[in-house]
Amino acid sequence: MTTFALGELFCGPGGIALGAHHAADVVPGIEVTHAWASDYDHSTCATYRRNIPGATRESVIHQDVRKLDIRGLPPIDGLAFGFPCNDFSLVGEQKGIHGNFGPLYQYGVNALEAHNPKWFVAENVGGLQSSNEGRAFKMILSALQSAGKHGYRLYPHLYRFEQYGVPQRRHRILIVGIRADLDIDFTVPSPSLYEEVDVSVGRRLSKPPIAADAPNHELTRQAKQVVERLTHILPGQNAFTADLPEHLQLNVAGARISQIYRRLEYAKPSYTVTGSGGGGTHVYHWQEPRALTNRERARIQTFPDDFVFEGSKENVRKQIGMAVPVDGASAVFTALFRSFAGISYDRVDANLLHMVPSYEEVAVAN
Repeated sequence: MTTFALGELFCGPGGIALGAHHAADVVPGIEVTHAWASDYDHSTCATYRRNIPGATRESVIHQDVRKLDIRGLPPIDGLAFGFPCNDFSLVGEQKGIHGNFGPLYQYGVNALEAHNPKWFVAENVGGLQSSNEGRAFKMILSALQSAGKHGYRLYPHLYRFEQYGVPQRRHRILIVGIRADLDIDFTVPSPSLYEEVDVSVGRRLSKPPIAADAPNHELTRQAKQVVERLTHILPGQNAFTADLPEHLQLNVAGARISQIYRRLEYAKPSYTVTGSGGGGTHVYHWQEPRALTNRERARIQTFPDDFVFEGSKENVRKQIGMAVPVDGASAVFTALFRSFAGISYDRVDANLLHMVPSYEEVAVAN
């Protein structure tokens, strides 16, 4: 049995961790244990402790990563970090590496330097590859490649999670790194392995139906005008594409974000679930004139119904929207663990591999 002690920075509610545990359950000879995790949000840490096997009050650290004693943490075999994506998102100012959140990837590098794990998985938004004309991504890849005692072979890939069993069009870059002294080659899983999985959002939310008393399943109190507006919006339409009466139209100068009051389509994957935003951004039912509940959003993010989120209703919404889909993480970890177990796997080429600097370029940069 090969056991990987997992450490996490920016852990969120546990989508990555639960995906890793699910993957270990299906790959023979692999076991994952919880070593430590850290996040800046108190309720997020409480959610992680409640749901992730082995997590305790002591091992899940509520602290700003900039104040965290990374070197003082217990040893790990694997590291996961979904470093904050705000400055790399395609929505917003896109400050990239120069924003408040851009430099936080460095703390993942610091953890690699301190603990030299056998592998790591880093996650961020698809916009990372184009931030600062692509320079930010190459800078991050260079730092990750040369980290630790041996450096890492990198396998960056833009995963379209709807191709991996997730009922949501959610596109994220995951960078898998394997320590360079290990004779192991990561195989990016082929979407063909998941072709039989039904990713229609309507089926995922209704079959089986969610129990009325399920946790985090409170309905949002909808204003009368919102309910009326939604009755005029067909599945797939939003507040700007629907034929709305004048009194229900949104008079917001320059705002044409496609998700504003956009209703889901039963037979298609959901659009991207987000963790913040005001009116019109809560994801809307295809049939009933209402926003989804947090439990329904969690199902779209492929969290099981017995996964209980701690915190206020709005904080839980944020946790869910910021999380990595459990089944998406599981697909990546299954491929990673099969690589370590020496089990063959249908593969595709890492589609961002061309952006990884050569060792000669890294040496010059350093």
